[in-house]
Amino acid sequence: MAYILTVEKLTKSFGRLIAVDNLDLQVKHGEILGIIGPNGAGKTTLFNLITGETKPSRGRVLLNGTDLTSVQTYKRCRMGIARTYQIPKPFLNLSVLENMLVGGIYGAGMAYGQSKQKCEEILEKTGLLSKRDVLASSLTLLDRKRLEMAKALSTCPTLLLIDEVAGGLTESEVEGVLETIRSVRKDGITVLWVEHIMMAMKKGPDRLLVMDFGKKLFYGTPEEVLDSKEVQKVYLGAEED
Repeated sequence: MAYILTVEKLTKSFGRLIAVDNLDLQVKHGEILGIIGPNGAGKTTLFNLITGETKPSRGRVLLNGTDLTSVQTYKRCRMGIARTYQIPKPFLNLSVLENMLVGGIYGAGMAYGQSKQKCEEILEKTGLLSKRDVLASSLTLLDRKRLEMAKALSTCPTLLLIDEVAGGLTESEVEGVLETIRSVRKDGITVLWVEHIMMAMKKGPDRLLVMDFGKKLFYGTPEEVLDSKEVQKVYLGAEED
């Protein structure tokens, strides 16, 4: 199967507001696809439709050719879809490792011993191994974002949806996030990444999707997208000559 994710004519309306409008999208196995666009462009709604947190008004979502449109969220997780959230949502009274075990045991359905081994491998990859026994409530913003990604990885995804993980981080911290995401791709995980930090979008993704008013505005390599006059006008606020 050439495409891990296929979105066909996907539409979501909230009353008169059309958040995602007749969107078609195909994502190849093993690629990093960045998604950019103004606030309210429909990016997070698209993630919610892919994970099943929101039901489409019409259209379909397919994972490896299997129609997920009526599949419950937890089953989509077992099938290989995981996501992070823009605002990290750890279990504050649990340790870093315990947070991840929730994903491994309940998200992926692994036994405790298998999940613990997997989680420790992910903690090392995400730079959190030394904080495995620290309560999530005491983590810095950077480490909470690392934990958010680690929790998603603990469910053993084949498709990882990342929502603005670089927001609020320093340039050097963003470089660390990029390194982690590249490492995730080397493990065979396909990544969809919504982000507003343009430095990250220039360096990380293979391709960029630009959304505006729920529609696909532009689609191409980061260089093609960021050189587009249409994108500069709508997204970056550039004026036409």
